[in-house]
Amino acid sequence: MRTHLIATKQDRLWQGIPGIEYAANGRLWAALYSGGPKEPHPDNHILLSTSADDGVTWSNPTVTVQPPGSMRAYDPTLWHDPTGRLWLIYNLGDLENGIFPFAAITTDDSTAANPVWSVERRWNLGVGYIIRMNKPTVLSAGEWVLPVSFAREVPDKWFARETLRQGVAISTDQGASWTLHGEVEAAPWAIETMIVERRDGGLWMLIRTNSGVIWQSFSHDRGHTWSPGEPSCIVNPGTRFFIRRLQSGRLLLINTPVPDARTTMVATVSDVDADSGFPQTGGLLLDGREKVSYPDAVQAPDGTIYAVHDCDRYGPGEVILTVFTEQEVLAAQGNEMPHRLEAK
Repeated sequence: MRTHLIATKQDRLWQGIPGIEYAANGRLWAALYSGGPKEPHPDNHILLSTSADDGVTWSNPTVTVQPPGSMRAYDPTLWHDPTGRLWLIYNLGDLENGIFPFAAITTDDSTAANPVWSVERRWNLGVGYIIRMNKPTVLSAGEWVLPVSFAREVPDKWFARETLRQGVAISTDQGASWTLHGEVEAAPWAIETMIVERRDGGLWMLIRTNSGVIWQSFSHDRGHTWSPGEPSCIVNPGTRFFIRRLQSGRLLLINTPVPDARTTMVATVSDVDADSGFPQTGGLLLDGREKVSYPDAVQAPDGTIYAVHDCDRYGPGEVILTVFTEQEVLAAQGNEMPHRLEAK
């Protein structure tokens, strides 16, 4: 395992909430957001940084999305779609005018240091408030499934979590259009869901809550309907986590596994598609400090895992890259490497 510093906040008052992607030529991209004295604030904007030397050094973060007026941009996600196009997906919010869509820009050349980005596209899916945080999942039948949180009515405050429901936006035309499905209720402050496709073809939704554990819901019709939300056994203090299918077929979970504090970022893997498959203790320690949060990750074609998280947003504002392998995670869990599983 190795660790590199992507950025500190320098002259910014705060920064964090990063995302990560890996281009075909090995170029790494990191996104974060900052702006104004805090989050949320109308001056919030999206920044990008890139590395051409496997994450050892990074470019100075550059403002890439900065809406005018009272509109803020926040919660960036980087994601390569199956065609190799790089998406920068983010939320937009204008409390003054009651506008809360999600949006994206794309580029066809993420291998370049200064790629040309498309014009911005926006979607609100017919609801008053919609936000998303995490990467889409491409299902085995080809649909793109984007986890979202939404409220039917326009809220009168930035954080409308008391009324949020969890669902998915599904695209069958490579992201040109999306349709909203599901309306899962979970514990208070439910938000920032993630989706994985299980080996049986069902979908598993994991949901951030403030109940001390992650909640979950299941779909057996490719995301169109969902079971009622219920607690899982995965401990989490009410902050973003990361889960993704690895090339081996195992699931990777990056989490802060304490019920009431953002401390100790840990990676674990599971051979089974269930919350009980992840060890309750142990795993690969990525960062043992306090105020660590918001992991995101991507696996390169050679199996290397690149993970990013933030630490102390209003202090040094560190955005940190950790590079490791699945074998290192298994060793930290005390397991030997068994045979390769069938990937989904």
